[in-house]
Amino acid sequence: MVVTTIFVTRHAFRVGYTLNAATGEYHTNSPSPTEIPNDVPLSAYGVGQSKELAIAVAEIDPPVREVFCSPFYRCLQTIEPAIKKLGENVHVRVDNGIGEWYGHSSTFTHPSPPPLSLLCTKYFPSLNINPEYRPSCIPSPSGETIAGLHDRVAHALSCIIQTVDSESVAEGEVSILICTHAATLIAIGRCLTGNMPSDVNQEDYLAPCAGLTKFVRRKPSVNQEVEHGADGKGIMDWKDGKGAERTWHFSGEETFSDPGSTGVEPWALAERPGPNDGQPTSVNSSRAKM
Repeated sequence: MVVTTIFVTRHAFRVGYTLNAATGEYHTNSPSPTEIPNDVPLSAYGVGQSKELAIAVAEIDPPVREVFCSPFYRCLQTIEPAIKKLGENVHVRVDNGIGEWYGHSSTFTHPSPPPLSLLCTKYFPSLNINPEYRPSCIPSPSGETIAGLHDRVAHALSCIIQTVDSESVAEGEVSILICTHAATLIAIGRCLTGNMPSDVNQEDYLAPCAGLTKFVRRKPSVNQEVEHGADGKGIMDWKDGKGAERTWHFSGEETFSDPGSTGVEPWALAERPGPNDGQPTSVNSSRAKM
């Protein structure tokens, strides 16, 4: 099958949590289902948003055949109603490469989301999560620079698109749905289109809770070229309009109601099967200069 359309959604409205930047301690007044303080669930309002989102996702054409989701509880909870509407043939692939962004810290680490095994068996046993899927990469628990976030997302998107393109589960054109977080959604828009603003704080892509942002493929896939710097690390060339897989453009946005240090390696690659022999392969990353 060929991926022709990518829909990206931010998780629905969640309960709040705070971070003490001096100590690195997270705190929430609402119990976390996973007992991880920054892994909070949706609020009652957010649960309602997720049900509205499910109605819209079920009407997408070409239909959604694959769903990729951040491993955080609020994202999986957001797509749960949609998965029930899409049916048992649609699987969820949990990918840390599209997970939350946390700023880099040299004094503390950020809590990591639950492992895939617990997501499948304890927290979302009915969600049809693919237990065999290996994530594109694992963000550093020390956090990332903004440049590191964008390069991590570009790599994850390239892996996701190539994975679905290479499968022959269905013929014809299909859509995929990605459920992620606000900063990651903005980075996804920039990495797919290759349009990186000179000011990273520019409001180029909106990230409303439970909104749908649509990207359409211009032409058949072209394999992502990887250049190698003096340090031997792969540098994904996604800027200047090239984009991850080079072939996507922003197609509009539909929103639902919504209230309101350098030198650190930003992420580590997970082993993934090679394209021909099924053996693990990895590509190292380098930070973009912004």
